[in-house]
Amino acid sequence: MSSWRIRFEPMITPVFRWWWRLRRGATLGVRGVAQDEAGRVLLVRHTYAAGWHLPGGGVEHRETAVEAVVREMAEEGGVEAVSPPKLIGFYANHANFPNDHIALYMFDTWRPCPPRADQEIAERGFFALDALPEDVTKGTRRRLKEMFASAPVSPDW
Repeated sequence: MSSWRIRFEPMITPVFRWWWRLRRGATLGVRGVAQDEAGRVLLVRHTYAAGWHLPGGGVEHRETAVEAVVREMAEEGGVEAVSPPKLIGFYANHANFPNDHIALYMFDTWRPCPPRADQEIAERGFFALDALPEDVTKGTRRRLKEMFASAPVSPDW
């Protein structure tokens, strides 16, 4: 990837983390898991971060975690919830930011919708669990193994 955001990430991220830490004692993010009819999982590749991720993002002010994951899945993945997503787990993401947590949800029933048209998502796609892209992030790979391959559950993202 040659995106300017990736090149400047090592300089930009510490500034944002400092600002977030100043403004909030804790941060909460959400990620969602959706499978197509063939059992493949939805992954996205951002324009500003390396690797493939489960779709998701931050919980905004006055937004619940469920509202955030429903919004993020529609915006990033083109997945509209037909029924409320199910909470899978709550994980510490302290390696990314002290006191950061991620709530993971499963979308059992959903329908396609147009994803948000912006410059945040470089690619999105459904992938078979035995044919994931090589650069799937460690946290994403860990969650998929826990959910679909009976791997031991880790409290850390």
